[in-house]
Amino acid sequence: MNDDDPINEAEEALRARLKALQQEHADLDASIEALGHMPVPDQLMIARMKRKKLTLRDEIVKIEGRILPDIIA
Repeated sequence: MNDDDPINEAEEALRARLKALQQEHADLDASIEALGHMPVPDQLMIARMKRKKLTLRDEIVKIEGRILPDIIA
């Protein structure tokens, strides 16, 4: 295979998207943690961030499934 293979390009794009989503997920996690330590935490903001984090987790799992499909033994 050569480097211009559309399958490799698609997988590389998926991996880049996965890395970006994982970073965003980690950033949200840190933000939620920091907000939780505030004297008066903004519970609405924390709830919104947790929902966004769950949405990101779902998308991460989907992309991981496309990159590494399950192999039934």
